[in-house]
Amino acid sequence: MTHDAKWYVVHTYSGHEKKVMMNIQKMVENRGMEDLVLEVKVPTEEKIEIKNGKKKVKESKLFPGYVLVKMKMTDETWYLVRNTRGVTGFVGPSSKPIPLTDKEVRNMGVEEIRQEVNAKVGDSVKVISGPFESFIGSIESINMEKQTFKVLISMFGRETPVELEFHQVEAL
Repeated sequence: MTHDAKWYVVHTYSGHEKKVMMNIQKMVENRGMEDLVLEVKVPTEEKIEIKNGKKKVKESKLFPGYVLVKMKMTDETWYLVRNTRGVTGFVGPSSKPIPLTDKEVRNMGVEEIRQEVNAKVGDSVKVISGPFESFIGSIESINMEKQTFKVLISMFGRETPVELEFHQVEAL
């Protein structure tokens, strides 16, 4: 049933992101709602700061004032998150929070979304985005780990191998 869980953005008081994340996790645990609220995150990145000639690695929030929650939206989960101390609301129209799209989740680096691929080596494909858009080629290899195809495209009268992400091509 986890496939209907989506990522939602929750607005918090600035500086309370970690506390809100821990409060939501604790309430989910206490109420046995782990199957409805799957994950709570405060996206961060490490930055290297040089102070007095010394390197220091500092963790900074990517989206200050926001917490990301992967959950199945029900009246109960909405109420739980919305009434957590420090939460000012969901991002979206007041009554209906809007989940992030798979592309937004991927771009924000929140979660690696694995794409299923129903193509095989030798299949003909059309490039639908990027610098090689509208070129046609054939799949030479598939890299599931990197989520890429190596496609042979005919350019300047010869076959040229190009690495493309799954979402950049469509089967013909």
